Amino acid sequence: MTFILWLAVLGAILLILALTSSYLRWMPVTTSAVCLLLGIAIGPMGAALLHLDIKGSARWMEHLTEVAVLFSLFVSGLKLRLPLKHRTWRIAFGMAGPVMLLTILGVCLALHYLFALSWGVSLLVGAMLAPTDPVLAGLVQVNNAQDDDPLRFGLSGEAGLNDGTAFPFVIFGLLLMQHGGFDGDWFGGWVLKNLLWAVPVGLLIGYWMGRGIGRVTLRMRLINADSTSSPNDYLTLALIALAYVSAQAVGGYGFLSVFAAGLGLRQAEFKSSGKAQTPSEHLAQPVVGHLEVAPEKALHGDVSALEDTQIAAGVMMGDMLAFGGLIERSMEVFLVTVLGLVLASHWDWRAVPVAALLFCVIRPLSVLAMPWGRLIDLRQRGLMGWFGIRGIGSIFYLFYALNHGLIGTSSAVAVDLTVSVIALSIVVHGLSTQPMLAWYERHAAKRRLPEINC
Repeated sequence: MTFILWLAVLGAILLILALTSSYLRWMPVTTSAVCLLLGIAIGPMGAALLHLDIKGSARWMEHLTEVAVLFSLFVSGLKLRLPLKHRTWRIAFGMAGPVMLLTILGVCLALHYLFALSWGVSLLVGAMLAPTDPVLAGLVQVNNAQDDDPLRFGLSGEAGLNDGTAFPFVIFGLLLMQHGGFDGDWFGGWVLKNLLWAVPVGLLIGYWMGRGIGRVTLRMRLINADSTSSPNDYLTLALIALAYVSAQAVGGYGFLSVFAAGLGLRQAEFKSSGKAQTPSEHLAQPVVGHLEVAPEKALHGDVSALEDTQIAAGVMMGDMLAFGGLIERSMEVFLVTVLGLVLASHWDWRAVPVAALLFCVIRPLSVLAMPWGRLIDLRQRGLMGWFGIRGIGSIFYLFYALNHGLIGTSSAVAVDLTVSVIALSIVVHGLSTQPMLAWYERHAAKRRLPEINC
């Protein structure tokens, strides 16, 4: 009966979202915030239809959140089309590296000195809350592969990279708790295994696998005159699975590998299209039995047939983005609803000052400290500092920690603080994202207007 009830609730929530989507799009609220409220409504704080024991379900919840993050990371990589040498990538690298480290340090210090938590628990919670979420941050990420806005590109790159780069510090927090303090014997091994090896290996394996498989796939489809009917959903699943497993098998970080696989595949498309400014999926629009010329080409007076490589790459990328996005959104609905279910039994008032410090002080100051020069202006820095949405990635790290040594009273503190801060992030950022983005777009449009007139 429990499975039937879970299925009924999930179906009802999806139906509600489908029927109300035309209303929600005009309201200053995200789908994630709505799902959180629906989860609260059907949980112990509301109708009490469903209950979930976090510790009892930790094993399957770890794998479920893992799958959700993998799909989201792959889709994020597919959307980032700028060459890796482009200077805008400096923003993403800075956000996923120094900014994330400063955030972990800030949260760790706050928890230790404000609430007298041990260094191990403080560091672990800081590491779990530091990465931004690629699943819930869809509104603030790039709209498509042609979007190179520095704000959105930087946030997208950050969300794709820091779910992997936070992993070493989650492990460091667990080791600190298990050994009862800092010890040089295990610290050296942690640095070698989790920083110097796992990070670069994960990135390299994923990138070259995505790029290589992309090139081979396009070549085979051209040779066999099959540009439109191949199962690109199979290719999506295969590349995610193989990139993840290959990296994990040699001690690399699978999250980074899957994100890099998406990047590599996008670079294969970029090369195959002759480095055209417009992504192939925007030019090749698949319809029943044939391909239309995209409106962009018609506007420029070019109604000639597209090259076979552009058609093959466009269909492939369009199908993979659509399939990955569908899985991503479905997992988001389910997991955020589950978060609402467990919030009643894991709410911790200490999360309010922690969230206030994280959202309003620690992350904004970390962003302002970065020496990006003229890459982004002060307004973009301010928005980048605010849009640090926490979500599914942090939930995965929580369940990973529960299954890998987080026990006792430390477990309860870490669970309650993490769940509560994520919920606050979904509500606060969910209510503020659309109005702030609309304000940003208005200013960006005014800035572009003089350039067009010139």
